[in-house]
Amino acid sequence: LETVPRLYPTIRPGARYFTSLALLRDVKRERPSLFTKSGLMVGLGETREEVGQVMDDLRAADVDFLTIGQYLQPTPKHAPIDRFVTPDEFESYAALARGKGFLLVSATPLTRSSYHAGEDFAKLRAARDAKLAAAAAE
Repeated sequence: LETVPRLYPTIRPGARYFTSLALLRDVKRERPSLFTKSGLMVGLGETREEVGQVMDDLRAADVDFLTIGQYLQPTPKHAPIDRFVTPDEFESYAALARGKGFLLVSATPLTRSSYHAGEDFAKLRAARDAKLAAAAAE
């Protein structure tokens, strides 16, 4: 999704938040065994409440993996950085996301959506297997 709905018109012009969210939901419904992942860039002017709402939206779409990283302005034509998010805030976002049920969360200033993708896939598989085993034991 990349950012919160309020910032879509300026950060992702031409994209639609709820269309992107529906795609993630539909993929999971069609192929429940597939891992789904989405990422957020922070430092664009979003609030903690908005980030939490995006997490809720993603979990409602049964997204498994969330990445959260610091937005860095790639060129002067792109949106400026609103602020640098602190490492403590990233830790807080990670804890919030885990509490909402994501199987895997990567939230650091340098997190990028494809970094360590192979390792992350193995972690996702292990987390899903543990979740299934716990459900079977109940």
